[in-house]
Amino acid sequence: MADPIVRAAADADMPGLRAVADHYGLLGTWPERPDFVDAEREFGAVLVGEVDGTIAGFGGALRRGTVTHLGDLFVLPDHQSSGLGRAILSRLLPRDTPRVTFASDDKRAFALYVRNGMRPRCPLLYLTRGPLGGRPASRGSGPAAPGENGPGENGPGEAEVRAAAAMDAHVSGGDRSATLTWYAGLPGVTLHVSGPGYAFARVTGDTVVIGPAGGATPQDCADIVLEAANARPGAARVHLAVPGTHPLLPLLLEAGWRIGDMDTLMTSEDFMRLDCYIPHPDLG
Repeated sequence: MADPIVRAAADADMPGLRAVADHYGLLGTWPERPDFVDAEREFGAVLVGEVDGTIAGFGGALRRGTVTHLGDLFVLPDHQSSGLGRAILSRLLPRDTPRVTFASDDKRAFALYVRNGMRPRCPLLYLTRGPLGGRPASRGSGPAAPGENGPGENGPGEAEVRAAAAMDAHVSGGDRSATLTWYAGLPGVTLHVSGPGYAFARVTGDTVVIGPAGGATPQDCADIVLEAANARPGAARVHLAVPGTHPLLPLLLEAGWRIGDMDTLMTSEDFMRLDCYIPHPDLG
């Protein structure tokens, strides 16, 4: 077996890269292009690990200001523990700027992130809610809120996206106006903006994915997330990722939301407002 080659992903690599992503079920909420890998290539970096002419793994990162969000580091089972993941990460992730990732329960990857300077901050819980049905909805289930565009309408306006990006930079640790503008332009994306809060929501099929979202205070964040969730009461599934330290977590669990999966949110520094921020599961 030849030594692995780690390099920037080219257009010709994308079918092999997406085969790795499909192996791990990463594209379930991205049935059409562009997807989050396209965003990583445009607004960050994507590297592939090639072994004997075949894509055996890949890593992807997004930038927001000085912060690097490691979104993906996946190696096919036959090539794990070969050093390929470590080689991809060493080229993908800078060591002199703030870093964040959502680590799975793979102990080898977890140790790799710790050696790269990141430390566990809290669990990141992936919650799902079914249709509201006959249950009373809380704030936001009525008419569209200011700054929201409903299904079939034009996407979020430039002013709303700018306002959301400014709030997002404060709670997420860095500016990513270009990424959020790209996301706002995707089919099915709506944006809820109140004075002190913002929440993106994307409808794909019968599923709604909420995030990123945030607010000036924990209550502002909770209010806008509930508004976005309850704006689609008939959705078969509503998904969001909640930091374990967020006061919204017990409220959602008491309201019947279920924990579908869990990662560990890891950062190199304390730069995120975890009580005022709901990340996007794929975009951070």
